[in-house]
Amino acid sequence: MAIQRPATPDSVLWQHEDHTHDDIATRTLGFWLYMMSDALIFAGLFAAYGVLDHSFNTAGGPDAHQIVRPINGFWQTLAVMTSVFAYSLATVAMKMRSRPGVILYTTIALVLGLVFLGLELGDFATLINEGNGPDRSGFLSVYFVLIATHGLHMAFGILWMLVMIVQVARSGFTSNIVARLLNLRMFWQFQASVWVCVYVFVYLRGAF
Repeated sequence: MAIQRPATPDSVLWQHEDHTHDDIATRTLGFWLYMMSDALIFAGLFAAYGVLDHSFNTAGGPDAHQIVRPINGFWQTLAVMTSVFAYSLATVAMKMRSRPGVILYTTIALVLGLVFLGLELGDFATLINEGNGPDRSGFLSVYFVLIATHGLHMAFGILWMLVMIVQVARSGFTSNIVARLLNLRMFWQFQASVWVCVYVFVYLRGAF
């Protein structure tokens, strides 16, 4: 029977002796299963939006063409994509076992995520001030729910990044921390992919 060495902050990552149990890979698989369930939630929201995005569901209020602002959505897309790129650099730094690198690039990704949320909240505030809140029509209800659900996922990812910055600074790269950093990368990339779908299906489709 192979002997498993205890994980230490300075242990070599992703190198396992023959027949040892890969704990990081197991946790990653489990997180993939969660991501599949999350994908089903967004699929349902996109389906609901597609059904309600018609003039007879606006209750006399605005439709997508009147409320979406593709330029604002473009800046949000730029922010989230740049954030994903920054966090990818953080995972490269992790492979090099560079604590400062992970902390720096994760912080940049976090700030860009906050920029994204700020732009989204600004759009919501503008719509509500114009009298086009989620209670205005069935269409606006599903519009707000779709965008806000993605925004809540982004907020959770930002909180996760903040926690990981603290953990990396305190404990380095233990097996648990590495698994969390890798799962966070998948989560963040998934949120970026969902946003691209939102931008195309809601913003661009609504504008044209």
